[in-house]
Parts: sequence; structure tokens; C-alpha cells
Amino acid sequence: MTDTSLRKSRFWLVLSLIVMLVSSIGASIVQTSGGAVKIHDMSWVTGSGKTMSALLLVPDGASSKDKRPAIVLAHGWWNNKEMQDSNYVELARRGYVVLSIDMYGHASSDPLQEGHEADAATGMYDGVKEVASLPYVDTSKIGISGHSNGARAANFAIPIDDQASTPLIKSVYLVDNDPIYTDADGEYVNYYGSRDVGVQADQYDEFFFRSYDKAGKELTAPRDYIGTPNAQSFLHFGADPSGASKRSSYTTYTKTVDGRSAIREVVNPAQTHPWGPFSKQEVTSLLTFFDKSLGTPNAIAPGSQIWQLKEGFNALGLVGFGIFLVAFATSLLHTRAFAGLRIARPAIVEKREGRALVWFWGGLVVSAIVSGVSYWIISANTAIGTVSFLGDPPVNPQGAVWIIALWAALNGVVSLIITAVSYLVFGRKNGVDLRAIGVLPGWKKFGQGILLGLIVVASAFLLVFVFAYFFTTDFRLWVLAIPTFTPNKLGIALIYLPFFLVYFLANSIAINSFSRFAIRGREWGNTAVLALANAIAPIMLVIAQYSHFFVTGDLIPGFGGINSIWLFPIVVILPVAAVVTRKISRQTNNPYIGGFIMAAVVTVVSVSNTLTYTR
Repeated sequence: MTDTSLRKSRFWLVLSLIVMLVSSIGASIVQTSGGAVKIHDMSWVTGSGKTMSALLLVPDGASSKDKRPAIVLAHGWWNNKEMQDSNYVELARRGYVVLSIDMYGHASSDPLQEGHEADAATGMYDGVKEVASLPYVDTSKIGISGHSNGARAANFAIPIDDQASTPLIKSVYLVDNDPIYTDADGEYVNYYGSRDVGVQADQYDEFFFRSYDKAGKELTAPRDYIGTPNAQSFLHFGADPSGASKRSSYTTYTKTVDGRSAIREVVNPAQTHPWGPFSKQEVTSLLTFFDKSLGTPNAIAPGSQIWQLKEGFNALGLVGFGIFLVAFATSLLHTRAFAGLRIARPAIVEKREGRALVWFWGGLVVSAIVSGVSYWIISANTAIGTVSFLGDPPVNPQGAVWIIALWAALNGVVSLIITAVSYLVFGRKNGVDLRAIGVLPGWKKFGQGILLGLIVVASAFLLVFVFAYFFTTDFRLWVLAIPTFTPNKLGIALIYLPFFLVYFLANSIAINSFSRFAIRGREWGNTAVLALANAIAPIMLVIAQYSHFFVTGDLIPGFGGINSIWLFPIVVILPVAAVVTRKISRQTNNPYIGGFIMAAVVTVVSVSNTLTYTR
């Protein structure tokens, strides 16, 4: 049995490494267009005195004798530069020089100083100045684009550019954030002057493209945007739209402004805010716009796109990363240092009947209800919501992580209470032994287990850095990403790790010590049920939010759009946690190892993918 277990662990370990290697090679080939584009992971001190991180993509042939148009891209709030990969892959293969930045406060750029939120916008213009300094860039053809807060940064960059001795920005493409419509006096204005400007206004945007009366009451939903005075004024180059002819989406309007022909256009697809950077339609519209404005160096049809292949390879890396966590942990059990944690053979699980089954299903239902209701209450709390956006450094430098960590810890406590009540009322009377089911493994095994988990987590992230170094890629799918990170993130992770430990340790104890039994004679059925149970509340909240949104045109009152968006990665992480902890617990009868691994991984991933404030 020992030899069989070791062979299986080694097989899965080797497979995980192969999968991550294939992921990195494949993603690298796609994003470099088979070697036709050079990609550089940059970090430099900008004119603002801050360190900025960015990816620079330079197509073959770009030189001082063959200057190319350049595009600076910016991600949204709580994200990083790789979130623009669909755009930078396609722009670079068409011959543009592309700079995709980590805005200040995000990922590997310097933290955002509290009270200086507008500095996030200067990050965009610092990127523009950097790309304009490159000898192979045509400084008369520089465009900027951003998603969500990246579009806000693009808006804020315009007056900075207006004040420059030589303005650099020729065109602007805003994705999922409003353009500027009025001046300080509330009068309609052509904020962008003679620049070309395009806007993607999603019909189901959770945050933008609404109009309001003077009292702040919402008048129109995002799907009605194109008919609003704001949209019409924008398409009329800042003129008061009263009495003007109605203009439409998916139409390019031109006007001579300050001696040059300028463009205005709006597209409004039926999609949501977070889908923008992951949408073929968005990429097609962006490519089409910049072709009109700057001219595409390499003529490739806008609809001919390969970035989806990169996403597929990146997602494969996520799978390999997850397999590695289990395979490396179980492989270490066959070393001398950790052999004492390994049990001779997994316990034979019996089916559960009668009152025991009632306690099981009752516990799942109560946990799901508490999970959903508590998240709703936290989301609706104004004070908590404010902190979630701004943080409270230095104790709480990442408000977005804090709100999820708080919710996780609350549900961990509830899980411990339900488990304790189940044991006291039912389990103890029926001979349940806490040592036998792994809840009390002894201090030595507990400490050994945490050490093993720490080695597994450190090794897993070391691999992420190694693959990033050689291939300039990471492992991700849409809003779920495992990137590299700067050293300061480890200190920040220690702030939030205790919250996640409460949840993932409690969850692992409940799943592996108290809820492990056979369903229809198979343990995998039990694992599947528990994996679904972990995620059922977030799934139902997401379904409720977007069903309401698509039917009514607006969000559920009191349930903010960002709160439902934050649930997307959680819907994946929680079922994975059930599987990972079950796989490790089966060979150790120790629920703390898998619980610690999941808590540490989720904490590091969370603090690496969000906004950081500092004093």
C-alpha cells in the first residue's frame, strides 16, 4: 500500500509540473505571437517619484527608423496588469508597441498613499511619458485605454496632457466607465478636445452609465444609456444635446476640432462590467477604434483573435497548481521528516443513516443560510463598505481583502459552533472519538502538519516565480489569478491570514472529521456534496443578483455590484478547498494540513491581486 501510494503521489506530482510547464510555454508562445513580439516585465521609478511595474510588448521591426503607434493600457480597481492580456496580445501582434501598467497601489507598483487616490490617475500618464521616451514609438500616435478605474485614470490623464508643453495623447478608448460630460459648473463640455474617443458602455454595467436627478435618484439604467443626454452630448462633441438629432451606438461620428478631424463613438453590448476585459467583442471594438484613430501597422482583421488560447493555457496552469498542492503534500509524507503524519491506509468510510444523516444535512443547510445572509448583511453595511474601498492603513491596508476575510472568519466561527453542537448532542453519545477522527492529533503532529503545509505553499509559489521568470506568464482565468508578488505582500498577508485560518481550518475539520461518509457506497459522492455545499450560498447570491439585473435593468437594492463580483473567484475556490483538504486528510487523518495550505494560498493570492493603501 505504501509503495502504491508513493507511486501515485509521484505520478501526480510529475504531472502537475508538466501541466504548469505546458501552461507557461503555451501562454508565452501566444502572447509573443510565436516569438514575433518581445515582452519585458519592467519596473522603474517614474517622474512622480514612485515605482511602477508594467509589461512592455515590442513587435519585431519596431525601431528608430520604423516607429510604431503605442497604446498604454490600465486595469480596473483591485486588479493587475495581466488583466489586460486580451488587449495587449492582440494589439502587439498587430504591430503596436504596448505598455500594460500596474496602476499605483496595485500589484507590483508602489502602494497608493491614503488621501492621494488621484495618484492612481497619474500612473496612466507616467506610463504615457515612459512609452513616449522609447526611440521606436511614434509620439504623434499614442493612445490610452483602461477598464473601469483604468478608464477613470485615462480620463484624469487628459488635463495633465493638456498642460504639457507637447501633448502626447491622440486617442482614448474607455471601457466600462463614463466619459466626462460636464465642467465644474455642470455645463456640457468637450473635455477631450481634438482627441479621438471611443466608449464601451455595457448594458449591464454594475457601476456606470446611469443618469440621476438633482436629488441623486436614478433615472435610467445602463441599458438605456445611449438615449440619455449625457451620451448624446458626448456623441455631439460636448454640445448641449437639447434639440440636436439623436445619435446612435455602433456609429462613428467625426468633427473638425482645432483643425483636425476627431472621432466619437459608443458601443453598448449586452454584457456585464467584469466581462469587459474577457470579451471578444470588447477586443474587436478596441482594435477597430485604434485602427481608425492610429492606423494598424499589421493588417489583421479585428475579429481574428488568439488571446483565448493564452487564457486556456493560463487556466491549465491553475489546474496544475491545484494538483501540485495535493501531490507535493502527499509525496512529503513519504520522507523521513514527515512519515509520522502518514496513516497506514485511509479509513474505510461507512454510509450514514438516521439521526446522523439528519445532522449532516441540517448542518449543511444552516451553514449555507448563514453564509448567504451574513455576506448580504456585510455587503449592505455602509461603514464596512467604506472600509472595503479605502482600507484603514497600516492595520488594514487592503479593504477589499478585509471584507472577504471578515466574512470568512465569521463563517468559520459558525462552522465550529455547528460542529461542536453536533458532537456534544449527537456524536459523543454515539462513541465519536476526537482523537480517532483527527480533531486532536497531538501537538507534535499538529506542528509537523503546519510545517509540511508551509513547505508546500512556499514551494508552490516558488514555482510561480520560476515560470514567470522564464516565460513572463502566471496562472489565471478571468478574475482568479495566481501571480508573482513583491516582498511587502508577505507582511500584508500576515495581517489577514488569521481570518482565513479560522475559516479554512474550521471548514476542513467539519468536512474531514465530522462529515466524511459514503454516499451510495462511494466516498467521492460525499466529497462532491461537500464541495457544492461550500459554494452554494455564493452561487445563489450571484444567480439572484444577475437574474434581477437582467430582468429589471438594475441591481438588487442594497447588494452592491462589487460584492457580487467578488464572489466569482470564491465560487471556484471553495469547492477546490473541499477537494484539496479531503485528499490530504485521507492520507493523514489530520484536517489541519489541508486547511492551513488553503488558508495560506488564498491569503497570498488575495493580497497579491488587489489595491494596497499606505499612510
